[in-house]
Amino acid sequence: MNIPNILTLIRVAFIPLLVVLFYLPFSWSMPLAAGLFALASITDWLDGYLARRWNQSTPFGAFLDPVADKLMVAIALALLIERFDTWLLTLPALVIIGREIVISALREWMAEMGKRGSVAVSWIGKLKTTLQMVAILILITFPPGHSLSILGITTLFVAAALTLWSMIQYLKAAWPHLSRSM
Repeated sequence: MNIPNILTLIRVAFIPLLVVLFYLPFSWSMPLAAGLFALASITDWLDGYLARRWNQSTPFGAFLDPVADKLMVAIALALLIERFDTWLLTLPALVIIGREIVISALREWMAEMGKRGSVAVSWIGKLKTTLQMVAILILITFPPGHSLSILGITTLFVAAALTLWSMIQYLKAAWPHLSRSM
């Protein structure tokens, strides 16, 4: 157990806290939920940075880090779909969640083929992740109808577009391997 793995485990522990805060009927619960999501987003960056910097990458961390990220984002998006109750948020949220499922399955399959490097994280994926974290933070912070929630939804649409672009890039990279196995 090292500090990067502990940060990842903390991020996993934040998930049920985020849900509880989201549903608490107090005026301070949403700002606190937004702060918790922001802290989780920072640990997402920090655990990877520290693992590389301190040469503390582990198989456990390599497994749990993307799982923690996907769980945090998917659960936050599901909560926001309910809160906003509009296709304008639901559509990009489902695109993001669906892409994560497809790419996770693709990475697993490629790893079994010994070709995991063909579907490594790209700069597009990093930008997409940053934009979706910013969008989710805005959408947790500001209620439906607030002028800044429109910025959050717009940012989520941009993240969804990058999500589709990065998925196409991953599928293109994996296609030679996929098509041989048909």
